[in-house]
Amino acid sequence: MAREPGWSVRLKLTLSYAGVIMISGAVLLLAVWVFLLRYVPDVGIRGQPANGRLMPNFPDRSDLVVAFLPRVGVMLAALLVFGLVGGWLLAGSMLAPLTRITHATRLAANGSLSHRILLEGRNDEFRELADSFDTMLAQLEAHDAEQKRFAANASHELRTPLAITQTLLEVARNDPGRDTKDLVDRLHYVNTRAIDLTEALLLLSRANQRAFTREDVDLSLAAEEATETLLPLAEKHGVTLETSGDRALTVGSHALLLQLTTNLVHNAIVHNLPADGTVWVRTSARSGFVVLEVENTGQKLSPQVVSTLTEPFQRGTQRVRTDHAGVGLGLAIVKSIAQAHDGTVTLSPRPGGGLRIKVRLPAGG
Repeated sequence: MAREPGWSVRLKLTLSYAGVIMISGAVLLLAVWVFLLRYVPDVGIRGQPANGRLMPNFPDRSDLVVAFLPRVGVMLAALLVFGLVGGWLLAGSMLAPLTRITHATRLAANGSLSHRILLEGRNDEFRELADSFDTMLAQLEAHDAEQKRFAANASHELRTPLAITQTLLEVARNDPGRDTKDLVDRLHYVNTRAIDLTEALLLLSRANQRAFTREDVDLSLAAEEATETLLPLAEKHGVTLETSGDRALTVGSHALLLQLTTNLVHNAIVHNLPADGTVWVRTSARSGFVVLEVENTGQKLSPQVVSTLTEPFQRGTQRVRTDHAGVGLGLAIVKSIAQAHDGTVTLSPRPGGGLRIKVRLPAGG
């Protein structure tokens, strides 16, 4: 936005310092006049001989005024020069950190998020501002890198089904006598995967934008609904679902929190033991927050692998080749939904194998 040019802050501070010094000097000189010169008589005492000795002269008020006022003018002029020069240097020294912050702001506006102010010295208002700005730049840089990585991964994931579809169509064109039923089935599967990925991306975007209506949601009911919906999938994989816990009331979007719970249970079923696996779904209410915990048996996972599972398109140690493999956004969506509800997601490997995920949300009601 265009603004009219104005005085610099340094000039304003300089004039302010000089003005304060001039006013202080004038008040001090006025005090000298009021409290000292008023005791000087209007008519002075001139020296006269007494006993052969000459008495000293005592000046009157007019004599002191003649001697005092010129020096007052010189003193005020000196104070003015001192205030302007000293104020200019002092203001420049005080505003030096602000100049560095302004420079960093311009670099960030031009896309350079790696620059840091790193203001040295003890803590004060400028250093607190600089540290806050450095923290913001670090968060923006991390978010920008995450968005670029996500865009690259999403482009790759979306390109894969399109490339497969193109290959299948070219094969069908080059081989008109080929069985179309197998081609249609494979095209249907690839198209379904592309639709699932697109819907997951839209859901992730919606969660990040926090574009939802808030209402009271009981996580225990969401857990029961999710387990009932995924019960056939669990039976197909030979996984036992166990749901327990107390009423856990929070505030948010019922649809998104149900999606969060469903993703967690779905992930726990798919990434489990080949047979006789178990998934535990628990809810609890604490002081000021509620907890949804989903725990499953499975292969042993290292802490390094677990720390990457909430990143988009991460599927643990290997990709799952089943009809319900997902698109690699399940836990990323869980993290985004939890953050949109001012909550946190904690992942930890189970000692005997598998994963334990805790979602902590603010309590409602």
